[in-house]
Amino acid sequence: MDARSANKKEWPAIVKSLNIDAQEIRRRKDFLQFNEEDAERLKSINELAEKYADDVIEEFYRHLMSFEETRQFFRDQQQLLAHVKNLQKTYFLRLTKGNYDQEYIENRLKIGKTHERIGLPVDSYLGMYNFYLRAVGARLFTTFKDDPERAFKAFLSLMKITFLDIGLAIDTYIDSREQTIGAQQDAIRELSTPVLPFRQGIVMLPMVGLIDSYRASQITEQLLRSIRDTRAKVVVLDITGVPYVDSRVASHLVQTVEAARLMGSKVIISGVSPEIALTMVTIGVELGQIETVGDMQSAIERAEQLSGYKVIRVRPERRKTDRAENGFEDNRNNDPA
Repeated sequence: MDARSANKKEWPAIVKSLNIDAQEIRRRKDFLQFNEEDAERLKSINELAEKYADDVIEEFYRHLMSFEETRQFFRDQQQLLAHVKNLQKTYFLRLTKGNYDQEYIENRLKIGKTHERIGLPVDSYLGMYNFYLRAVGARLFTTFKDDPERAFKAFLSLMKITFLDIGLAIDTYIDSREQTIGAQQDAIRELSTPVLPFRQGIVMLPMVGLIDSYRASQITEQLLRSIRDTRAKVVVLDITGVPYVDSRVASHLVQTVEAARLMGSKVIISGVSPEIALTMVTIGVELGQIETVGDMQSAIERAEQLSGYKVIRVRPERRKTDRAENGFEDNRNNDPA
């Protein structure tokens, strides 16, 4: 695939991040039993590889273009397809040129990284190797039909170096996915959990999603800053949107309640699910200082009660009277005709 857009300065960093040094390269070769005899054997068939390379590449891309999920990478892009074919030929010919050193490893990692970046599925990537080995194997045994042992040994050597390549490619896929997941997790953690002023002296903190120890610590710090800034006396901490609480997070909630109390605020926790309640009881969380209610509505009512607010229910007809007494007319039923 097209690797021209790749940042060349990135590849040594990839090698470092994957801990692939000279010792690791030797270990992988030893595990595959790839030695100097294999390298020489591959070099001995390089001239043959030059002869069949174009045919193998054409066969492979005819196969590739017969599937919609891989054809979409080259839809209406004949120039790109021609360029990629040339790169693929160079890639496969490198398998039989010998000198499988650090430069070779970095090149293979670069290509694997590029395939992952453009979104080529792993199964398509592995299918490419499978097709290549079958196509080359057939030609080896045809070429050396009078010396099948030579053909077999050359094919085994080719399999070894190919599986070395496959291992490197899988490493780049895994590394890229882990980096993506890590970046997404960092972004999620950076998303602030809003501390919302509700009434004077009351703030609300709705928590949504999974809460790990790191995020729980961030939430606590943000809440305490909000208590200081708003001089809140009551905090409604709603965990309706939290699907799971483990022992560490439960303990952190208790610490949050205690820290808020030391700053002069009362914390009311709402939305405790049966599963979370059972978890907190099972792990022995000290609940003596925690006031909990079933839902946010109940929490708001309790917070208003603690803050001295009084809610008065007014009948609809009383509201109409109050509006009239205060100079407001209800014209909804007045027909201008």
